[in-house]
This record gives sequence, structure tokens and C-alpha cells, in this order.
Amino acid sequence: MKRQAKKYLMFNVQCSIFNRRKGKMLCITGILSIACCLLSVSVSAQKDTTKKGTTIDITSAYKPVLRNAVKINFSASHLNADTSKPKMNYTVPAQNLFYSYQPITLKPLALQQDTNLNLGLRNYLKLGFGNFSTPYVSAGFSFGDGKTSLLNLYADYISSKGKIKYQDYSQLNLKGTGSYFMEKNEAYASVNISQHDTYLYGYDHTLYNYKKDSIRNQYQDITLKAGIRNTTVGDFGIKYNPNVQVNIFTNKNRLSESSLIVSAPIEKQFGEAMSIKVEGKADITSYTTKDLTSNVKISNNVFQVAPALAFASPRFSINAGITPTWDNGNFVWLPNVYAEAQVKEKVFMIQAGWVGTYTKNTFRNLSAINPYLKTIASQTNTKEIEYYGGIKATMGKHFNFSAKAGFISYTNFPLFINDTATDNKAFKTVFEGKGNNLRIHGDLSYINQDRFTLTTGLTLNGYTGFNNNGKAWNTIPMELTSSLRWWAFKQVLLKGDFYMFGGGNYIAKGNSTKSFNGGTDLSAGMEFKVNKMFSAWLDVNNILNNKYERWHNYEVYGLNVLGGVRITF
Repeated sequence: MKRQAKKYLMFNVQCSIFNRRKGKMLCITGILSIACCLLSVSVSAQKDTTKKGTTIDITSAYKPVLRNAVKINFSASHLNADTSKPKMNYTVPAQNLFYSYQPITLKPLALQQDTNLNLGLRNYLKLGFGNFSTPYVSAGFSFGDGKTSLLNLYADYISSKGKIKYQDYSQLNLKGTGSYFMEKNEAYASVNISQHDTYLYGYDHTLYNYKKDSIRNQYQDITLKAGIRNTTVGDFGIKYNPNVQVNIFTNKNRLSESSLIVSAPIEKQFGEAMSIKVEGKADITSYTTKDLTSNVKISNNVFQVAPALAFASPRFSINAGITPTWDNGNFVWLPNVYAEAQVKEKVFMIQAGWVGTYTKNTFRNLSAINPYLKTIASQTNTKEIEYYGGIKATMGKHFNFSAKAGFISYTNFPLFINDTATDNKAFKTVFEGKGNNLRIHGDLSYINQDRFTLTTGLTLNGYTGFNNNGKAWNTIPMELTSSLRWWAFKQVLLKGDFYMFGGGNYIAKGNSTKSFNGGTDLSAGMEFKVNKMFSAWLDVNNILNNKYERWHNYEVYGLNVLGGVRITF
């Protein structure tokens, strides 16, 4: 009976739940609670003692139901727009180079040859003609692929006839350079042949009458050079460049001079910053005269060994060395110390040095300064010791500036004075035993890629301490040079050059001291590229028609015009 009652009760509970599923949840919960209580009572009381085992039967029905998911509602909001403009600072270093421009020497003919224009082809021929009966020819040819071999040939000729008797001038230059490239080395050689004719026209033409050939200085110069250098630094970190040079210089019917120069520089690198350098040099000269009353044959030999320790980093570099030198058997020590430091990288640099050099006063070197020299009977070399300091700076993206001040002490400084004992037409070479020079040099350049270039250089010389000579005869206290190159259009190149120097002192007849005036030379030119092959050019030199005298009694040409064509192929 109890078991049937229990089943009946459970059935009612189930029916109640089934029939009232749609009812209220509180009612279902209550009925379920009562059913569970009764079930618990029935289970605890259903033990049948008449049976040996105990059996419990539980009947239940359950259907699981998932709870309704609750959706999370997001309330999105727009971000505030950033109206501030970002400030982006870019630091682009100026890609400029530091140039050290040196004043050029002024030739008796106030005409500077035009630099060759690179039109993309390897061969060119430039022809022209101007007043003062001035023919001009220049040519250049290139052979080889540039990888295994390269050969360049150059030739140029110019001559003029001035208004003064024998104010003539001619110059012929022939040059060849070649290189042969190996895997790790380059063998190179060059040949240079030149002939330079000038005439000693600086005499009083009312008192003297010379034949043209008797006053001609015909300088012939042959230079041969060869060497080998490594193009790749090997495992030992050694660089080398041994070379030999032979100079054969003559003045027709007056003198002959030959020089042999052997140089063997070698450098050993230790890491990326440190290196040791050693250079041995022998400069051997033989000189013979032909037009003196007592002709001479002399030797002028200089031997040097220059060891140095060098350190170089992106912000600082220094070279510390000495140069033992034997000048015709006389031994001297020369300093070789200089350093550069960048205060602000690629913007501002300071430099300082203590250096010494020997300059050989061969007739070849002296005539390159003054072409109106008399034959010399001896050769004395010049020793220079210089203490200097300076700065280099880059201003903006295009301006470069440098300034340098140095104090130079000379031993056996060469000076040129007019030969007042005769006709005053040639210059004698004399030497000042001891002298000093306070030299100040500055240059400024503006470079805008390869379209516009403007350079200016100024040099001031203050010679003091001359005892054997009262003045620094025929030296220049001030030189100013300037050059402009501007590709105004794709096919038009405009150029200009300016040169000015201050006057110095010379010895006149009767050994009196006089001053010569300075000079100003302004030149301009233009080149028009007609097509890829042809160009037309025009140079106007000494526009101000200033007939100044760089060397006393030797007046330069006035205004001269030169024009022609250029063929590139």
C-alpha cells in the first residue's frame, strides 16, 4: 500500500508540473518542494522486512533547459579628432666637401684656358681663334674599357702676338696617361711633353735692338712617370705606391737639367683608426749650363725618410711624424705634425699643424714661377717651417668656408730682381738667408650640385725679417681669386673669373727701390651646346683692359676675345 501511495503521489506531482508548465514559476517550485519532501519520507519508510534484500526504486523525469542569454548592449562613442599639426624635424647633413683653393699664378698672356665640359662622350676637339693672332687647339681621346685598361691622350696649343715688339707667346702640351688594372693592383704610367716659348721683350726698345732668336726662352720639358699601387687592401692591411719619375728640362742653347725622383710610400693599418706610414724619397738632379762665361755642371740631391703615426676617427684625426732630410749632405729634421677635429660633425672643424718642407730650386721649378729668368750658376734649396691654425665650416646646405693663419720661417728664400747692370730685360735669382712670412688665407664657396658653383679665395702675405735684401723683391702681398660656373639653361654654360693682386717692390736702374702697381683681371665666357656633338664657345679676357705688370717691364695683353667650336664624339 505504501508503495502504491508513493507512486500515486509522484504521478500527481508530475501531472501537476506537466499541466501547469505554463503557470507561474512560484507554484511549480512549491509543488516540486513538497514532492521532494514526501519522496524522502517514502524512501526512508519503504524498507520491507519480509525480504532478505533491500530495494529502492526511484522514478524521476527531468528535462534540462538553458537559461536565456542576456545580450550586452555596448554604447559606442566617437573619438575626438586630433586637429593639431604634427611637427616633424628632419636632420639631413649637407653633402658638401671642403675645398682648399690656392691662388693661381698669372701668366703674361691674360688668358685662362677653358676647362673641358663633360658632355658624356670620351673624345673631343676644341678649335678657336682670337685677336692678337691667337689660334687655339685642344683635343682629348680616351681608349680602353676602364676595367682592365685605360688610355687617355691630350693635346693643346695656343700662341699670341702682342702689340709690343717680340711680345709673343706660344705653348704646346702633349700628354698621355694609362693604367692597367689587375685583380688587386694598378700599374700606371704617364708621359708629358711641353714646349713653352717666351721672349725677353722687357727692355728699352729705343736703346737696344735685338734679333728675335737671341732673346727667346724656349723651354722644353719631358716628364716620364710610372708606378704600381694596390687597389685592394689585403689581409695584412698594407697600402703601397712605389713610383719613379724622370724630368728632362732644357732651355735651347742655354742649359739642360735632368732629375730622377724615386718615391716609395707604404702604409700599415691597424684596425679602422690607426695606421703607420713610412715614405722614402730620393730627388737627384744634374744641371749643366751652356751660355755662361764659365759654364758649370752641378748636382742637387735631396734624400728624405718620413715615418709617421696616424689616427683617424669620424670626429678627430692626427698625423704625428718627423722627416729626416739630407740636403746635399746637410742633415736636418723636419716636423710633420697636423691634426683636425670636428667640433660639430660635418658643420665646424678646427685644424692646426707644425710642418716642414724642402723646396728644390731647380731651374725647372723657378721658371714655372718667373719665365723671364737668366741662367743661374748654382742651385740652393729652400727650407720652410710653418706653424698654422685654422677653421673649416659648412653653412647651410651649400656654403663652405675656411680660414687659415700661419707663420712661416724660410731658409734660402728665392727672390727675383731685374738685371739692372745690363739692359734690365731679364731677372736674376738671389736668395735671402733668413726670412719670415705671416700668411693668412681664406676661401668661400657656394656649390649647388653641378649647376652653380661660386668660389672665392684671398691670401695675404706679410714678409718680414729680410736682412740680405731690403725688401721681398717682386713678391705679392695680396691675391684675390674668384670663379663662377653656372648652367643657366640645359644647353648654356655661363662662366666668369676674377683675379686681383696687390703691388710689391722692385729694384730699378741705379739700385733704387720702387713699387709696382697691382693688377685686376676680369674674364667672362659662355658655351652653348647645340646638340650632343657640337658646341659653340666664347671667352672675353681682361675685360677691363688693364695692362698691368706682374713682372717689372713685362706688360700683359689688354682686352682679348677668343671663340670657336667644340666637337665631341
